[in-house]
Amino acid sequence: MKDVASKSGLSIATISKYINGGNVLEENRKIIDKVIKELGFEVNEIARGLKTSKTKTIGLLIPSLENIFFTSIVSNIESVLIKSGYSTIICDYKEDKDLEKQKLDFLLKKMVDGIITMPMGNDSEAIKSVIKRNIPVVLIDRALRDIDCDTVLVDNLNAAYNAIEQLIILGHKRIGIICGPDEIYTAQERLKGYERVHEDYNMSIDSSLVKKGDYQVESGYRLLSELIKMEEPPTAILVTNYEMTLGALMAVNEGNVKIPDDISFIGFDNLQLSKVVKPPLSIVIQPVQQIGEVAANTILKRLKGDTSNFPSMIRLKTELIMKESVQKLETN
Repeated sequence: MKDVASKSGLSIATISKYINGGNVLEENRKIIDKVIKELGFEVNEIARGLKTSKTKTIGLLIPSLENIFFTSIVSNIESVLIKSGYSTIICDYKEDKDLEKQKLDFLLKKMVDGIITMPMGNDSEAIKSVIKRNIPVVLIDRALRDIDCDTVLVDNLNAAYNAIEQLIILGHKRIGIICGPDEIYTAQERLKGYERVHEDYNMSIDSSLVKKGDYQVESGYRLLSELIKMEEPPTAILVTNYEMTLGALMAVNEGNVKIPDDISFIGFDNLQLSKVVKPPLSIVIQPVQQIGEVAANTILKRLKGDTSNFPSMIRLKTELIMKESVQKLETN
């Protein structure tokens, strides 16, 4: 620090403040960075973390690194954090509750400054233990009850409601849905949307048309196969995540089912997929970039000590893109 102070003409106090993560004038920051590079010095982040209890790292805990929705959000979170000088430690708990707790403990041992996570189920105790340590936590995609925590969600109920409503408007009465596991918040909300739109249009629900998968490709394949083999199959289907949409399309192809002649189809999550499939696929698009950016900016806000609007619950809107995979039925 003495060397940097001597060459830059700034005080040791200013150099120390900057190196230890404090705020300094922008012009001084540029001078210090320039001198540090010229002298070939590097900040020892481990040493700085021990001194300040800040490591400039954020822990990201997600259910699966194989899920394009999750990894796309992570990518957008990192894009924001890196601009503020933060690095990330990314953990995948593989949709396993025990592993989720282990990975949460791992992140705490790494002294992360904050955690952004997509929780597995409704157990909030592990997250509460993090909050008690005054470590900011932001939940994304899945809410937890009885916990004071910032949460960034998609309006999943209306995402499903709007998709099913379009099918009803186009004359469909037997509408199937492939949703996720009962314990997952997003699955609960999407099923509520399906049920509510039926209530609003005074339509009864055939429980055999409601299939519950595990958000994996195989379950989409298996459940769509079951639906198209029914004695009275649905005329339309909503599949509520990307992986299950892929699996369902595989079942359609294997079963020689024609979209939309035999079944109208609305998928989820990936705009590129809608352009690859023929006919072009109707799809519910989640605001992946916005989810990541809002989550990252929220945790940066808390790390700066800004507690305004805490705990916040932000619901982002989806977009329904209707294409040729849905046909209008003639009504009697």
